[in-house]
Amino acid sequence: LDVDPGQEDTRCVTLELSNDTEIKVRALRNQLGNSSHHLIVYRDNSGDPLNSTPTPCQPFAGTLNPSGMSGPIMVTQRADESLLLPNDVAYTFAPHQHIKLEMHFINTGDAVVSLSAQTDFTSVDPSTVSQEADFLFIGSPDIQLPACSAQDESCPTQTVEAFFNPPPSLDDLNIFAITGHTHHLGRDMQVATRATAAADPVPVYAPDNFSWSEPETVTHSPTFPIPSGAGGFQFSCEYKNTTNAEVAFGESANNEMCFFWAYYYPSVGAKVCIHTDQFAGGIDVCCPDAGPQICDNLIQQP
Repeated sequence: LDVDPGQEDTRCVTLELSNDTEIKVRALRNQLGNSSHHLIVYRDNSGDPLNSTPTPCQPFAGTLNPSGMSGPIMVTQRADESLLLPNDVAYTFAPHQHIKLEMHFINTGDAVVSLSAQTDFTSVDPSTVSQEADFLFIGSPDIQLPACSAQDESCPTQTVEAFFNPPPSLDDLNIFAITGHTHHLGRDMQVATRATAAADPVPVYAPDNFSWSEPETVTHSPTFPIPSGAGGFQFSCEYKNTTNAEVAFGESANNEMCFFWAYYYPSVGAKVCIHTDQFAGGIDVCCPDAGPQICDNLIQQP
């Protein structure tokens, strides 16, 4: 589609694959055109009608609330990114699997740009697969970045940091890849595991040169387990707000986020998990497990 100068939007298509039988997908490749902010690929079991026309849709709809579909299986911000799952791990696609592609874009230039995105799946012999992969989206909505002088590099760096203690339902799961996520004010994003909140951190995502627009996906072989008991993820995002307006959490590219997504197995479903200090003592929540009363309120008014 053609994107006008200054235009920001999210468009979705829902497509049906041609596989007549169940397949096991072990490799995915996403390719994005200019002005794309990110592409999210979902297995769509929502029952929504097929639609091959890029249509305006709610950003992060199935990522922030995966209960309506199987949830995301890959998120990409890089122009060309491939994901290879471990040898015996795959995503299962039902016969004639429905796939939803969600593309968020913003054209910050002064001319119309033509935008495209493409996803390729590679299947493997089912007899080689013993584990089902899935997706975690973990972060904090506690972002308030004070205004500073526009484009003033002397503006101070601000850090958002949180410790997320996973629920017991995520015990004994294995992570094989992690990607950090901020918007354009982000200067760094790091993730570490801790055996307890006070224990020494073990870095699992610490790129030498973090790029918000092309964040690196770090793979782990061997995999590492999700911390259990009193353990958890310590994560932090650094920002430099060089605008003349306060910037808060939000899905727009002009707001900010501090999240990471993790690919894991064996599957217990796609989850969005947050730590927030907006409640006394702070809370850790994973949705959709926490139920619609909590999840809908947190997602709509983080």
